[in-house]
Amino acid sequence: MAAAARAAGRDPAAVTLTAVSKQQPWDRVEPVLAAGQRVFGENRVQEAAERWGDRDLPGLELRLIGPLQTNKAPQAVSLFHVIETLDRPKLARALADAAARRGALPRLLVQVNTGSEPQKAGVTPGELPGFLQTLEREYALPVEGLMCIPPAADPPALHFALLAKLAKRHGLPHLSMGMSGDYERAVRLGATSIRVGSALFGDRA
Repeated sequence: MAAAARAAGRDPAAVTLTAVSKQQPWDRVEPVLAAGQRVFGENRVQEAAERWGDRDLPGLELRLIGPLQTNKAPQAVSLFHVIETLDRPKLARALADAAARRGALPRLLVQVNTGSEPQKAGVTPGELPGFLQTLEREYALPVEGLMCIPPAADPPALHFALLAKLAKRHGLPHLSMGMSGDYERAVRLGATSIRVGSALFGDRA
């Protein structure tokens, strides 16, 4: 991470490592936690609650990086510090309502389906401007950045560059992009957080 940031003329401290602990046994997660890692990514609300809900850990930051069902919004708002997969008005309404009841809102990123893949969550690049307007005008939800998962068959750098361009166009400072196999390219193209699982924990069972 640091080498990639320096190669791009960036401060390494400007990039956050999100350790993707989803579906990993605790005996793999614990050594990473003990080494000082405090930012973890989870795909499912229930799994995250079972893993982290009873742990009082100073500095812990939990990020939801998987799809969120609207009926899980209240629990997600209570558990996560960052939700990276906001992608539809119905979910925006559920998050706004849950945040109003709790009196606090996690930081929010919009998931962008940069490849416009029909099977994948996220707004398309063409839908993004209207969606951001809806979030601001109808739900008063502040958005701090964008997230993407490039198509497996495409060069990821093309999608990282597109996401960075979209974020700049809309004045959004944070970019969640890059995983174990391509995080260096993501950092060089402006990622402010990368999501690394297998490189830290090994392959999931």
